[in-house]
Amino acid sequence: MLGALIPLFDSDTQVKAYSIFAQKHNSYSNPSMLGTGCFDGAGVVPGIEIVSSMGMQTLTDDKNVFVEISNVSIFSDINEQFREAHSKLVLLFDYNVTPTEMYVNRLKELKSFGYKLAIRKLQVKQFEEYKKILGLVDYVLLDHKKIDITKAKIYFQKVYPNVSLVAVNVNTQEDYDALTADGGYDLYEGKFFRLPAVNSDEEVSPMKATYIELLNIVNDIDFDLDKAAAVIEHDTALVISLLAMVNRMTVNSGISTVGHAAAMLGQKELKRWINTAVTKELCSDKPSEITRISLIRARFAEMLAPVFNLSANSSELFLMGLFSVIDAMLDKPMKEALELVKVTKDIGNALVDGTGKYAPVLDFINAYEIANWSEVSRQLILLDQSDETVYDAYTNALSWFRDLFFGKDTKK
Repeated sequence: MLGALIPLFDSDTQVKAYSIFAQKHNSYSNPSMLGTGCFDGAGVVPGIEIVSSMGMQTLTDDKNVFVEISNVSIFSDINEQFREAHSKLVLLFDYNVTPTEMYVNRLKELKSFGYKLAIRKLQVKQFEEYKKILGLVDYVLLDHKKIDITKAKIYFQKVYPNVSLVAVNVNTQEDYDALTADGGYDLYEGKFFRLPAVNSDEEVSPMKATYIELLNIVNDIDFDLDKAAAVIEHDTALVISLLAMVNRMTVNSGISTVGHAAAMLGQKELKRWINTAVTKELCSDKPSEITRISLIRARFAEMLAPVFNLSANSSELFLMGLFSVIDAMLDKPMKEALELVKVTKDIGNALVDGTGKYAPVLDFINAYEIANWSEVSRQLILLDQSDETVYDAYTNALSWFRDLFFGKDTKK
């Protein structure tokens, strides 16, 4: 099993939903899946299996989830597979679910159960042919590069006023700004939100400079606890967060000074906490998804260390994942951003040039995030690793992120 979450944003760059793109089998290690064997186990929808096994809160903080269904799995017992609130699940299909009686009746039945429906990969010339289906769906996903949204907006407002339009493949900030200014779409999907400025002459704000100073202190090989504590004391949010965390960890609470809290944690745990807490603060003026990507990548990279025979370097892989979007955090090209923080040469080479011993891990994470399953499967064959190992690493990262922000009792 493989599965990845892809965010959907509104016009204020707020995440409103996630799409789960899943693959049940590695077609490279299971060649039979390339033919009719791809329908084996079609009674189970992989995306729903992921939601059900992990819980909606772990995956999305209770946002809507778009899950792919095929023209075969649409007839599976979805109610049996999904026991959470039906209104949170959006069943996403393409033109292979045709406007024939059996599909239209099945879609009506799914709507009666409370599920939302979405269709993608329709061409404009197919709109009339698919009118029976378009009249049932809640969302239509459109490639903004292939459609005139001005005309599409008029058409849908007139014929299907209750349908929300989703722009996909929005891969630049310029495209996102233009599309939101036009106002034709309700949601947007693409990598626009994590791209930094190509060139930026703006100075890093004083607050962010303080956070960078703290990162540089704790990422020294043998940093001074007192020096780190002195910097933490300059930021109220960090002080409150640190004291609250340490008091939860101790049997006899009552730790009231930053220095005492730092000593209680020790170098290793203080370094881990500072890296995660500071990353969150660096992203405070960015879309919340930047924080999420940074921290999930960090944990995912750490968990992938044994897969790439880099177990001894798991801590550095954590930092590589954490800083993999520091360019977006600081609105600077990656090379300039990394000049502000102290990272090892191996981390810098991977993030700037895509070279060195950590680069394959970063490449793998990038392919996994966009659900490029053919590339992920190819690499797993070369690494002689199973889908389950990587899926466990990814879901561990999701759970770790959930626990970090929402506590350990929110899974279901």
